[in-house]
Amino acid sequence: MSTILLEVQQQVGIIRLNRPEKFNAFNREMALLLQKRLDEVAENPEIRAVYLTGNGKAFSAGQDLGEVTGVDPVPFTKILSEHYNPIITRMRNLPKPIVCAVNGVAAGAGANIALSADIVVAHENANFIQAFSKIGLIPDSGGTFFLPRLIGFQRAAALMMLGEKLSAAEAERIGMIYKYYSETDFLTSSMDLAKQLAQMPTRALALTKKALNNSMHNNLEQQLLEEDRLQFKAAQTSDYAEGIEAFMQKRTPNFTGK
Repeated sequence: MSTILLEVQQQVGIIRLNRPEKFNAFNREMALLLQKRLDEVAENPEIRAVYLTGNGKAFSAGQDLGEVTGVDPVPFTKILSEHYNPIITRMRNLPKPIVCAVNGVAAGAGANIALSADIVVAHENANFIQAFSKIGLIPDSGGTFFLPRLIGFQRAAALMMLGEKLSAAEAERIGMIYKYYSETDFLTSSMDLAKQLAQMPTRALALTKKALNNSMHNNLEQQLLEEDRLQFKAAQTSDYAEGIEAFMQKRTPNFTGK
């Protein structure tokens, strides 16, 4: 069975981490295959949104430590440069919205991969752990970039240094994730979110994603110019024309992502 599963439903590319017996901990095969799957959904015109989740009890326990403690251990420089950094880069550059549905524990690199998605939701029993300090490492996989921007410097420093477990409810309260769902609603509601995005003007959503990415390093003047540039592109799309026409006719727009 593949360690990364991909299927398409209603224009949503569903990617499932699939090493449930290892709590979806990443080894080299799994990391490289996730990169391949992200490339596939990026190139598939039938896919307009992405739903990323895990099979089993966990979203991902992070790095499979068996790979770094064996007879011939893989160096962390290789793991970061060839495994995780390309995953984060692909997720942020993917011109389609990504919903990450955290179905269970998200620890270490698993937590930070989740947080690099566009919209993060969680099962009520899920939790997030910046587990790196527990074994004498620093947070990686974009954690030191995204987490302070989501929840502030102080909270990010405390979670990273203390390695405390954060519940889904608390993650929502402090703005780490968009929302959490009850066990009854998790699968349906999180998937409905991805399906809703897939029916929206996805070219505009891709440009919104680019604007948010660039806001991470632009000053205000630069960002205003960037909004001007990207808004011009959005106004050239068929979806913009459809949106205006539907508004004038007082009907629901039929967006095609073009």
